[in-house]
Amino acid sequence: MKTKLHFLLLVLPCIAIAQLKSPSEFLGYELGTQFTRHHQVVDYYEYLAQAEPQRMNLMEYGKTNERRSLLLATISSKSNMDNLEQIRLEHLKGMKGEGAPNKAIVWLSYNVHGNESVSTEASMQTIFDLLTVKSDYLEDIVVLIDPCINPDGRDRYVNWYNQYKNSPFQVDPNSKEHHEGWWSGRSNHYMFDLNRDWAWLTQVESQQRLVQFNKWLPHVHVDFHEQGVDNPYYFAPAAEPFHEVVTNFQREFQRTIGKNHAKYFDENGWFYFTKEVFDLLYPSYGDTYPTYNGGVGMTYEQGGSGQAGLGIVTAIGDTLTLRDRILHHHTTGLSTVEVASKNITRLNDEFKNFYADKGYTYKSYILNGNPDKIEALSNLLDKHEIKYNAGVNTTVKGYNYKTAKTGSFKSSGNSLVIPSNQPKSTLVKVLFEPIAKLSDSVTYDITAWSLPYAYGLDAIASETTVNGVGVVQDNTDYSAIAPNSYAYLADWNSMKDAKFLAELLREKIRVRFAHKPFTLDGNAYERGTLIITKSDNKNVKDFNVILKKAAVTHKKKITATNTGFVESGKDFGSSYVDVIQNLNIAVLSGNPTSTLRFGEIWNFFEQQLNYPVSILDESYFHKVDLSKYDILILPDGRGYNSFLNKHIKQKIKDWVKAGGKLIAMAGAIDGLSSDKDYAIKEKETKKDSTINLESFEVSEREQIKSAITGAIFKATVDNTNPLAYGYSDTYFTLKLGDRSYNYLENGSAVYLSEGANEPVSGFAGSEAKKKIAETLVYGTQRMGKGQVIYMIDNPLFRGFWENGKLFFANALFMVH
Repeated sequence: MKTKLHFLLLVLPCIAIAQLKSPSEFLGYELGTQFTRHHQVVDYYEYLAQAEPQRMNLMEYGKTNERRSLLLATISSKSNMDNLEQIRLEHLKGMKGEGAPNKAIVWLSYNVHGNESVSTEASMQTIFDLLTVKSDYLEDIVVLIDPCINPDGRDRYVNWYNQYKNSPFQVDPNSKEHHEGWWSGRSNHYMFDLNRDWAWLTQVESQQRLVQFNKWLPHVHVDFHEQGVDNPYYFAPAAEPFHEVVTNFQREFQRTIGKNHAKYFDENGWFYFTKEVFDLLYPSYGDTYPTYNGGVGMTYEQGGSGQAGLGIVTAIGDTLTLRDRILHHHTTGLSTVEVASKNITRLNDEFKNFYADKGYTYKSYILNGNPDKIEALSNLLDKHEIKYNAGVNTTVKGYNYKTAKTGSFKSSGNSLVIPSNQPKSTLVKVLFEPIAKLSDSVTYDITAWSLPYAYGLDAIASETTVNGVGVVQDNTDYSAIAPNSYAYLADWNSMKDAKFLAELLREKIRVRFAHKPFTLDGNAYERGTLIITKSDNKNVKDFNVILKKAAVTHKKKITATNTGFVESGKDFGSSYVDVIQNLNIAVLSGNPTSTLRFGEIWNFFEQQLNYPVSILDESYFHKVDLSKYDILILPDGRGYNSFLNKHIKQKIKDWVKAGGKLIAMAGAIDGLSSDKDYAIKEKETKKDSTINLESFEVSEREQIKSAITGAIFKATVDNTNPLAYGYSDTYFTLKLGDRSYNYLENGSAVYLSEGANEPVSGFAGSEAKKKIAETLVYGTQRMGKGQVIYMIDNPLFRGFWENGKLFFANALFMVH
């Protein structure tokens, strides 16, 4: 790609800035001729901070899973830096409609996707120019720069590229250096997409970054990305649908910034596009989340990504180089700061306006349910600095999430009350509203995410203010263990219970569980109740100490009993009471699987359940002795039809029949369903043979009829099935597509019953709704001595669908 330099000169012969080294001078090579490893980026930022202590502050705000530093650089004029804390506090007064701020806050985030590697390179040139040739912008602006949100992914890509690139680099797109392997650099250590984690905060990078973000709540936030090599540059304004909470000013200012970018791109003859593809709806992006917190959030996309390397020939025969890509991101970064510097008063006034009372329809959200789930949601709200209270004993009325119509329920001191009248009111509306309003059904991501459904809580959205007091109190003494009891009982209905069980199993404590409800000592216990007997653990040293520690760690209430003779139900020695074995679990990785779906499982075991798992790669799976494992998990993916050849399929089937437990998820089921031994069968749907002659443009949009863009459906639960222990008779499932399978004759644990194919929230096309009518969601099949568990929908999606996680724990521990 041919470029013409305008005002952005990479090296300027200016005496005033001669003492400060440019990135090229510091690194020892021209920026854009090599990829810079993360530690070198850290070195350069540390050098700048030492060289410019009066105008720059550099902090390490956290560490990644692989122990790389997460950095935040703050730069401004000397006088602004001397008064930085006062500037920050004066800015935040705007949330209350107070203060007289006269500075603007701009936050630039780079390299959230590790193999979209140009942005970190561009960040170094951008900060250098802001401290030198563009330092006049800093008189009224505080610029915060996160040079690399995803250091683990970035170094994974850079190290891979340096291993495989030609010397000199090869622009032929067929060359190896343009084809990353299965585990690309896009994701973080656990293969999560950090650009979809801003709201859910499942990853350490997101959690640590948000602490700093909430301290500033910038007026403008830019998330720098890359897209396919043949795409020109994308910048704001965004595409429809915009969420209805996006203000007229936020829309208008995106356009103002976009026009300023266009001025520079036009001068240089660079191609770009706007108002396409990248919408402002899903709340967990680096553009939407800042927008819902009062800023102007934007995504900028440069063509390139992991395929581009140092240079590549595009489809039209141009050569796109890393230098080109740097220059484009560098241009939009400086242009953003320039526009902000010219709109200080407007940005501050509109920030105040954003936080004024919006008069949203729902004034309060009231949630009832399992205390463990209430606690889990409260923890998320704390991270977002969303205010909430405990309920009071009263009846609340409004939109009932469970019935999808007006209703009521009783609230109590164990309820959670979230008022809309608070600083984070817009974020509350977006995260809790039952149905997000869609201005366009063609979206870039899921269209439903409402937290009451995600956390499995009963909820009322009230149009009147519901008062709460204090916070939900927990006065339980979890350390109270009666040392000479016959057994200890613990309920089973949340992920906290699964974590408690996992710790006991790691400590070699034997645990049983009940397949039937029972009554003991006047208390009723449900299926799945954990039973920990003294006699089972008589040889365990410090049994009571271990049990007490686990109870306190996980805030788990356990009830002592002096007998195994139940008043109703099955006694503890019954065959209806099973022992939970300490399991050897394996999960398949590699080309048949999706990295994201594999990563969700890996993260679940290591960061949530804290239970060991072995990772078996497809490249040597044929050599693995499966008899060493009790459970094999096949994550969702698109490559199973080729992976599951005759030999592999028979190997897995023989292992299941001998007593193994197979958990097949989504795409993995496609590779099994054609085998007669597997009970799962794809639903047959009649295809309409009518050919409608429409224009290409119309027919392209017609495809949405067959899509489900992340919608929530109300499913029926058979909670007598061990896969559904701990659940009520309904479950709200998040569907990501129209994959459909028939009911299982004896093992349909969760399914869409007749008439349940209309989403309660989110978009589903008319043809897709027909296809998923009366189909399986989760089910079990006995095969020989073993079990097969089918998961059509993903209970671990992006780590945030909290209410699905117990299904996965049940698949591990309860299905026998």
